[in-house]
Amino acid sequence: MADAKDSFMLDAKSPKGSFPPPTPQPLSHHKHFLMAHEILRLLAILLSGASIAVMVTNSQTVTIFSFQYEAHYYYSSSLKFLVAANGIVCGFSLLTLIMSLLLLRRQGSLQRPYAFFFLILHDIFLTVLIISGCAAATAIGYVGQYGESHVGWQAICDRVPKFCKRNMVSLFLSYLAFFAYLGLTILMAYKLMSSPPKN
Repeated sequence: MADAKDSFMLDAKSPKGSFPPPTPQPLSHHKHFLMAHEILRLLAILLSGASIAVMVTNSQTVTIFSFQYEAHYYYSSSLKFLVAANGIVCGFSLLTLIMSLLLLRRQGSLQRPYAFFFLILHDIFLTVLIISGCAAATAIGYVGQYGESHVGWQAICDRVPKFCKRNMVSLFLSYLAFFAYLGLTILMAYKLMSSPPKN
């Protein structure tokens, strides 16, 4: 009888020790997340700002049959849209970076998943905006490079090669800013999914 009683007591206590309480994410994990988040957001600021600087300072004047023609970004609505999209991305990214430095590094920010949710919405909006500008500029850049014979549009990059090359540099920087924001969106979604639920 004593053996049966002892075995019953051991069985009753064993489940209690077999399920340890869940541990929160370590602080180092949160610091690594913040570092990656701030680096990607800073990259987006620098890349979009550089794209604007290259585009707005880009112009070329050529003489064709004694007539002077000037190529500039504001003659194209697609290129103006790209500059505007980069400006919005750069400005909002700077504000969000300052806000994240002030709020996300506070003690207890791990327990606020709603903050990450709003950041995801913000990042998705800017990701869609920057890729829209890139798509519009890519389309007009293709027409400028190769023309469109079906509608009678002639290629102009053989006449203003410097202008087209600098446009390509600006567009390349904008695509890099898009990939930075795509990485930010994935990072924020992962952080939201891995955040502990608020009791």
